[in-house]
Amino acid sequence: MSRHILVFYGSYRRDRQGIKLARWIVEALNARGDSAELVDAKAVDLPMLDQRFSDYAAGEAPAAMADLAAKIAAADGYVFVTGEYNGGLQPGLKNLVDHYLTGFAWRPAAIASYSAGPFAGVRSATAWRTTLGAMGMVVISTPLGLARIGGAFDAGGQPAGEDGGRLAKAFPRFADDLGWWVDAAKAQRAEAGAPF
Repeated sequence: MSRHILVFYGSYRRDRQGIKLARWIVEALNARGDSAELVDAKAVDLPMLDQRFSDYAAGEAPAAMADLAAKIAAADGYVFVTGEYNGGLQPGLKNLVDHYLTGFAWRPAAIASYSAGPFAGVRSATAWRTTLGAMGMVVISTPLGLARIGGAFDAGGQPAGEDGGRLAKAFPRFADDLGWWVDAAKAQRAEAGAPF
């Protein structure tokens, strides 16, 4: 059974390293038979939060915001790829997510964190667990962390070196855990006749 999973990424920096991880996760999920799609906050380019999608009257939200709302509502689960900025959340990804609320409810989320140093973005991942839980998502218990991202991928975008090897080894368990929760949530929503 194919699962539709959105992979969110939120850096706006000029020399973005995390995009390598986000793209690799999309490819790896698709290779497992799921349907994964990258949502790049920089490409979506929503303004700093002024009005949430739900604050607009029907049909009046900006097109990019409405298109993403439809994708969020249609997805079975989510992966949030997040770097650690001064020990906290990436502002671009947080701004993107804050435009929405209801579309995320009753769906599982997974966190893939990264950093330039040895700690793999663990402080950012911890902060995201709180945020995603507050939005009604079930955050899976299996994290995916990548340290020293600058050297963890080869020129073709595949995991390389010791850190890349650890990523490739940890990914199947991460994806299995997300898949289990996606299937469970889909079944529960169907049984309840939920309109979401």
